[in-house]
Amino acid sequence: MNYHTRKWVKPEDLNANETLFGGKLLAWVDEEAALYAIIQLENAHVVTKYMSSVEFISSARQNDIVEIGIEPVKWGKSSLTLRAEVRNKMTQQPIVKIDEIVMVNLDNNGQPKPHGKTQVEFVSDRIAAQKQQ
Repeated sequence: MNYHTRKWVKPEDLNANETLFGGKLLAWVDEEAALYAIIQLENAHVVTKYMSSVEFISSARQNDIVEIGIEPVKWGKSSLTLRAEVRNKMTQQPIVKIDEIVMVNLDNNGQPKPHGKTQVEFVSDRIAAQKQQ
């Protein structure tokens, strides 16, 4: 799993228990999944269709640094299914695991659009290919 994003847990991210609010953490994961799908599918019109059960394993506290990992699980016709994990950067202790997040590629009218992708592509490879043309 590749960890692309780090977040610093600040006072405004805490719940009444003084731990990281689960809703804030899920918003971070959803944003990371959207960014990953947008980059992979080369389309800014991507939405979250489904998120499987969320397993909260441990908590994070103020000043912890958490990192969000995303990896593709399945390439659909107009979708991309991802797996996510959030862990404490310093201890590597898992905080949350989500087995499936389904992102759907949309056209300009908000309808599912086939993306034609079947594997991970790196932006650097795309740029290199464009330079060769």
